Amino acid sequence: FFDIHLTSKKMQSYFKNMFAHTLLHLLKGNIGTGLLSLPLALRNAGIVLGPVCLLVIGVICVHCMHILVNCSHQLSESSLSYSDTVAAGMQTSSFQLLRRGAEFGRLLVSFFLVLTQLGFCSVYFVFLAENIKQVVEGSQGNNVDALDTEAVCEGVDLRLYMIFLLPFLILLSFISDLRTMAILSALANIAMAASLIFIFAYITSDVGDPRRLPLVSSWRKFSFFFGTAIFAFEGIGVVLPLENQMKDSAQFPQALNIGMAIVVVLYIALATLGYLHFGDDIKGSITLNLPHNSWTNQLVKVLYSFGVFVSFAIQFFVPVEILLRPLLEHSRNNWKQPVELLFRMFLVCLTCLVAVLVPRLDVVISLVGAFSSSALALVFPPLLELIILSPPPPTNIIKNLLIALLGVLGFLTGTYVTMEEIIYPETQNRHFKR
Repeated sequence: FFDIHLTSKKMQSYFKNMFAHTLLHLLKGNIGTGLLSLPLALRNAGIVLGPVCLLVIGVICVHCMHILVNCSHQLSESSLSYSDTVAAGMQTSSFQLLRRGAEFGRLLVSFFLVLTQLGFCSVYFVFLAENIKQVVEGSQGNNVDALDTEAVCEGVDLRLYMIFLLPFLILLSFISDLRTMAILSALANIAMAASLIFIFAYITSDVGDPRRLPLVSSWRKFSFFFGTAIFAFEGIGVVLPLENQMKDSAQFPQALNIGMAIVVVLYIALATLGYLHFGDDIKGSITLNLPHNSWTNQLVKVLYSFGVFVSFAIQFFVPVEILLRPLLEHSRNNWKQPVELLFRMFLVCLTCLVAVLVPRLDVVISLVGAFSSSALALVFPPLLELIILSPPPPTNIIKNLLIALLGVLGFLTGTYVTMEEIIYPETQNRHFKR
């Protein structure tokens, strides 16, 4: 399962027009590595507060998706991308300052889209390295207790696995046409769906006592929860392209509600059951908690890793499409292909560098979610609606300002605590042990 942000006709052809296909792609666009990190997010919120907040954040994110679609319809009868919608909305404003800043608004949304997608790719580096490390070293550790996943982590440095993955992901990034990825994408979706079935079967075999877990957590830990939750729910970039590609766009709100309802239920179920099963020992990805005493558990890590590996190319397509076009416009025809390959290689190395510098899955996910995903999912849509509605009803003003404020607060607190965790990890660990 993967997120896809369509920015060109080449990517638009990836989608089908039927209701069922739109629903399927909504699920693909909102279920990924963030799902597997939600049990840890619950540890940072509490067994009672966590599921409630997941539901609330899910409802708010879906509402913001509807806002974006409605604003796009009001601004143009033709299909608009996320950044085009923001720019068009600012151009309709009665304030001259906003009209003049329309192009800046377009660039700002594109910036956050690029930042979010490259952040996803960095998360994939860490995810793949951690899971491959456990599979390789877990299968070799015959003298280690099969249930002791911590002992497995003492082998080869995780960063070396990232370096090992680098050339393979560089070669994968050279694929410039998503149609060539169709078969691999289908296999990746099947592999990840099978992995989820195995995970649910394992965690429901022994549900722990909820009374041993804290009901609520501290504000510092809750900031990590917010970043992870927004990272998981950040699928707003896929909404407009999907809606634009439906034969009957009037059916899209229904498809959006059904698809996101399934996503919210799946999120809450896996997060709650995973946290109940593993308790405070839960890791950045629930796959890392699966013991090595069963071939099915190892298969889960292999299958999900394959799905994430293939998804890297899908996520990587968006920043390349946004950044490469102006670069090629200033290149000679005989240099375009070498420039494109070198640029793709540079971006992959950049995402690898971020993963090497911050080789912690939970921290990278929370940072990407708080810093960039919160702006796309919670800040831009309500502010855009306030700009377009003239004059906006008082209830809409209050509602939209509260949603935007939530996004800004999540951005500030989430970014602060995750950056503090990156710079002073030992200090933060003492906070988390209390």
